[in-house]
Amino acid sequence: MNGLSYQLKNIRRDKMCILTFLLPVVVGIAINLLSGVRLQPLNEASFGILAHELSDEMSAWLRANGRVTEYETADALWQAVCNPSTQMIGVRRAGDGIRTFCSGDELEVNRVLADTLPNLYEGRGDEMFRETKILPLSGEGDGLKSLLIVITLVTAMFMGCTFNAMNIISEKEDGVAFINRILPMTARTYLVQKTLLGFIGGVLSAVLTAVICMRVNLMQAILLVLMIVLSSLIAALTGLYIGRFSEGLMAGIVSVKAVMILFLAPPVVFWLMVPNGSALFLVSYVLPSSAAFYGLMELAGGGMAAGREIGALAIHAVVWLALYLFLDGRGRRNL
Repeated sequence: MNGLSYQLKNIRRDKMCILTFLLPVVVGIAINLLSGVRLQPLNEASFGILAHELSDEMSAWLRANGRVTEYETADALWQAVCNPSTQMIGVRRAGDGIRTFCSGDELEVNRVLADTLPNLYEGRGDEMFRETKILPLSGEGDGLKSLLIVITLVTAMFMGCTFNAMNIISEKEDGVAFINRILPMTARTYLVQKTLLGFIGGVLSAVLTAVICMRVNLMQAILLVLMIVLSSLIAALTGLYIGRFSEGLMAGIVSVKAVMILFLAPPVVFWLMVPNGSALFLVSYVLPSSAAFYGLMELAGGGMAAGREIGALAIHAVVWLALYLFLDGRGRRNL
């Protein structure tokens, strides 16, 4: 208990540690303030055309299906399509129909849209004879907003890694680590003390962020809490690994940054670009953050299918804890 109090005193002196835990909450508040702002237009298809080339019917059809920008020359149109920030699909006239072209580095959804757009225009007359039902857009179902919320939650859950790593590294540099070796404290007590604070901080940060950003029912809340607890435990253990094997402060900072990027970037890329259920998608569960990210996306979309993700997180927690106990035991025997 005294060791835990000592670490709490360190937190009060370390303003960056406090900011680390509060940053996801602040971001969550900012995202929640966007509840009245429609983010859907950011996902709207963008078409580039030549001025006065397409017929009025063609232009009207494109404007009904996306955002249209006119260019005076073919070169200007090509440069706009090649600009990575636009994700624009070029549209030219081909007889009575249209043809499309892209830069080659566009998102998969835009590539598919460009490939199918001429056929859609050719069969536009069939739309008049089909029954159409427009579903209302739910504010919570905004895909981009849900993605931002989930990224913020994953960041909050894995923030305990940063504190635990920096705490152990600072003790190494101050010489406190040598004192810990001679204190009447068992390996289990040391592990609990070093894990507990980062774990509690990660849980509190993620729970506060979730309360601000997400609206879930009771069953979803139970699944959400399980994912937060398991993810925060894994993050705290990750911090112990980094603190144990980092020789200095700079090495620790680089390791923390690398781990956080590894935990945050791949799940987003896999979710956006890899088909769900494919072999490559399943391989991504090697990262514990992938399971947390996929489960949160399911809950943010109103789903309940998070059993596989919670099972993966539980396996990660057991394996990472067992491996740390094994390495710590071997290290103590070599002293």
